[in-house]
Amino acid sequence: MPGKAPWKMAAGATAIALLAAGCGGGGSEDSAATSNTVVIGIGEPQHLIPTNATESNGSEVLSSLFYPLVDFDAENKPVVVAAESITPDSKNTVWTVKLKPGFTFSNGEPVTSENYINAWNYGAYGPNGQGASYFFEKIKGYADLQSKDPDGEEGPKKAPDPKAKTLEGLKKVDDATFTITLSAPFAGWESVMGYTAFYPLPKAAWKSEGVIAEGFEDAIIGNGPFKIKGKWEHDSQIVVEKVADFKGEAPKVDGVTWKIYQDQQAEYADLVAGNVDVQTQIPIESLGKASADLGDRFKKSPNSTFQFVGFPTFQKEYQDVRVRKAISMAINRQEITDQIFLGSQSPATSFVSPVVAGYRPDTCGANCVYNPSEAKKLYTEANGPKEIKITYNVDGNHKAWVDATCNQIKAALGINCVGGEEPKFADLLSKVEKKQPVGLIRLGWIMDYPLMENYLGPLYSTDGSSNYYGYSNPTFDNLVKEGSAAATEDEAIKKWQAAEDILAQEMPVIPLRNGQNVYGYSTKVNNVTVDLFQKVNLYKIEVVG
Repeated sequence: MPGKAPWKMAAGATAIALLAAGCGGGGSEDSAATSNTVVIGIGEPQHLIPTNATESNGSEVLSSLFYPLVDFDAENKPVVVAAESITPDSKNTVWTVKLKPGFTFSNGEPVTSENYINAWNYGAYGPNGQGASYFFEKIKGYADLQSKDPDGEEGPKKAPDPKAKTLEGLKKVDDATFTITLSAPFAGWESVMGYTAFYPLPKAAWKSEGVIAEGFEDAIIGNGPFKIKGKWEHDSQIVVEKVADFKGEAPKVDGVTWKIYQDQQAEYADLVAGNVDVQTQIPIESLGKASADLGDRFKKSPNSTFQFVGFPTFQKEYQDVRVRKAISMAINRQEITDQIFLGSQSPATSFVSPVVAGYRPDTCGANCVYNPSEAKKLYTEANGPKEIKITYNVDGNHKAWVDATCNQIKAALGINCVGGEEPKFADLLSKVEKKQPVGLIRLGWIMDYPLMENYLGPLYSTDGSSNYYGYSNPTFDNLVKEGSAAATEDEAIKKWQAAEDILAQEMPVIPLRNGQNVYGYSTKVNNVTVDLFQKVNLYKIEVVG
């Protein structure tokens, strides 16, 4: 059963690779078209083109519209889904993908190898500005699809065109088969292809070669079990309906309304009232009463969320590592998880989630231990700024813990700390992508695929897709790449752990919490599960009766 593959950044406070967001008040009253449809709350997606959907709201919607090449079993091992087989050569450099026969897009077009090749080339081509472009970096020829602006982002000169428009490493064998040649061996490549960015696109997606047709994103066509009904109603809802004669595993429901909220508490009120069938993130303010409100429909399950705050390391006031360490030591993580999250999250003392192989507890060391006296000493020595701001997205229900964190920082360091609000997670990401001054950045990560590398490469590599804070360390970059090229998982993990040790020394971000799914559902549905990627399993959920 396909689960989440991509990441994303997490928007919500109670969970969060794609980055994670949150939700609140929106959606129309006609959301349930038939009695066998369900309503699931989300926040406004930033994008729906798969190669640009790097946050959790967009990736969750796409999971209903697309069928991935691979999914993951209970041990986090990849299993083929839309692929018949995925076979590496002896060096894990050339991977052959054979597609299952008979699959079509929801408009009737057959799914062929060219649909994958064209979509991936579009995602990798630098001038297209796709947020998940980084995930194609390992494919041979990726560098030739990039161009560098000679004047920087705001310069007057136009960046030169890249050397190539298509990836050298993608080759069609026949309509059902294609090969992927990597620039270096990577034993974990099959897992990477479970990510959202690796979905195919139909011919209908293209206005011309390499150019997305106008309006396609608002009425996107996928190869999955559901198809979009009408168009994406921004800040309101996205309605999808079941595809007749779908060749893969068939869902038990006939449709899903992805109801868009700007406030998780408004979503919770709708959940209790029966206007929403699933809320994947119960808001902080409602945790204490959720058991009474929902009874055994209030659930918890493991997920891969890593909550953290990023430093804008390109700004002078945060370039001294002592400032970064001091702010981290000024935070009492246990107190916040106990008092704000009521134990629904746990303090993070490492830079990767406990759910992945290679995780080690307390890799952050003393830097993640609450020590206000040492924090004040370091901060004073480094002449840290007199005021800091932690900017967060309002639609993710973060105010309570940000305010509590600021109060701790004020008390420990004797400085002013304020929370900065952005209405939507998509707005926050847009600002930090442009390096606009927002202070410290509230972020979260849900894994795209179950490898330690997924918590390191995208977030901290110099050209990482979700490195929003400008961190760069060539030694770190090389260790991540060496791990990816290792012949065995054990060898890879050793390299990735060495890379994580560098993060502990340099603290480009402050680890805060590891999350779990804390979710609820209405009396209308049962068999509701939320996976490690914070996604509702759309193949199991069913309407009661």
